Amino acid sequence: MSWLSSRVRSVRAKTALITGASGGIGLELARLCARDGANVILVARRASELARLSADLHDEHGIMAVSYVKDLSKPNAAAELAEQIHRPDNELNQVEILINNAGVGDYGPFVDSSVGRQSAMCQLNMTALVELTHLFLPGMIERGWGRVMNVASTAAFQPGPLMSVYYASKAFILHFSEAIANELEGSGVFVTALCPGPTATGFMTEANMDGSGLTKKLPLMDPVEVARLGYKGMLKGKPVVVTGLRNRLVASTVGFLPRGAVTRVSRYIQDP
Repeated sequence: MSWLSSRVRSVRAKTALITGASGGIGLELARLCARDGANVILVARRASELARLSADLHDEHGIMAVSYVKDLSKPNAAAELAEQIHRPDNELNQVEILINNAGVGDYGPFVDSSVGRQSAMCQLNMTALVELTHLFLPGMIERGWGRVMNVASTAAFQPGPLMSVYYASKAFILHFSEAIANELEGSGVFVTALCPGPTATGFMTEANMDGSGLTKKLPLMDPVEVARLGYKGMLKGKPVVVTGLRNRLVASTVGFLPRGAVTRVSRYIQDP
């Protein structure tokens, strides 16, 4: 059986929950799931974009698509979302594929930042991700099949001056994902950490990165290609997917360099 046919068979009629689905990598991942016959539960803050995407995916692929407008940076939002989904009167009330894509960043010295913005970043990037994984994982284990994709970043492989909390949150996601992937061996459930480098999405604008040198010093990947590589790796059960040759080289070499040097290079890239 070819990879294509086995891939489609593995997800057809299953349900994928994608957070941060209204744009960028999350939107492209939702399109890939729907293309292969998976029903989709789309979650984001932007109601109009979600409604449009739900309708488009249903019309193009004949799958069921529902959306929930939810700000996962708010405490208890993940639990509220799971409670809404698990209602017995919902047609899509179980999740076989969980894609934790929602995340935010913030650019600038930590001491000058808003503590509220940093706390909300921790809530969204880490706490909501952990809570959603914990809430939907038992059902996957019970059914003997599941996929979890946690969107980390190449930021996970080194400290990030001028984006300290964001880089640290992505390191958390990577280590958390690798650990539970190991715990789930033999269960039929696989966990993948997707680690893209800089990607052409709306993330950088929302993270106030117009003054960052990163956008000028490093090439941006296409979110369509990032999603394709991550999706393929997730379905194959790969624990870590780093997208792009340059990004893979960086991720594999930073561990051999002095920590101080790694941090200084990271600061150089971020400096205007």
